Amino acid sequence: MDPLCPICLRPIPEGVPQSLHHLIPKLKGGKGGPTVLVHHICHKEIHARFTEGELARHFNTPDAIRADPRMERFLAWIAKRPPEFLSRVPKKSR
Repeated sequence: MDPLCPICLRPIPEGVPQSLHHLIPKLKGGKGGPTVLVHHICHKEIHARFTEGELARHFNTPDAIRADPRMERFLAWIAKRPPEFLSRVPKKSR
């Protein structure tokens, strides 16, 4: 069974671009800390929406990231795409 992305809740099949997301950014003391496996597109979206400081202080769990209103449109959009879907993520829109 494929692991689930904790951001979009879709499966991450083998061979699909994926990333390890540090729950506390490395630049904010998270080196060696907990990570979660996410789709690469979800990882890019996280870093386009939130600053490193915001991630460290307020958005250091997948639930907190998913619950933020800035992620609503992305999550609704990506839910309709297959797990292997790739797209360019717009530049930071914080």
